[in-house]
Amino acid sequence: MLAWQEAILLVKEIYALTASFPKSETYGLVGQMRRAAVSVPSNIAEGAARESTKELAQFLVIARGSLSELETQLVIARELGYCTAEQALISRVDHVFKLLQGLIKKSRVPE
Repeated sequence: MLAWQEAILLVKEIYALTASFPKSETYGLVGQMRRAAVSVPSNIAEGAARESTKELAQFLVIARGSLSELETQLVIARELGYCTAEQALISRVDHVFKLLQGLIKKSRVPE
């Protein structure tokens, strides 16, 4: 699934980005950003393994929520001066969001 693959790349980018954050943020913003990022492909995978498209849609919505959380955390990190929130990273977040939106719409169509 393309959304899952793109979300995995996003996780790798978030881990690389947060590696340079202050040590004082290890259990704060760094942990939250990494958990939110990991949650996206994890929920896509869990939804894909479920029995029905209704369950898939539910997990895709959860993944979308985690992605929105991550986007907010990127803004916070930028505002705190921890990163510049590179355009490529923001573009990947937007791309994964669009992929999830399409999958959610598709999975909500009656079978």
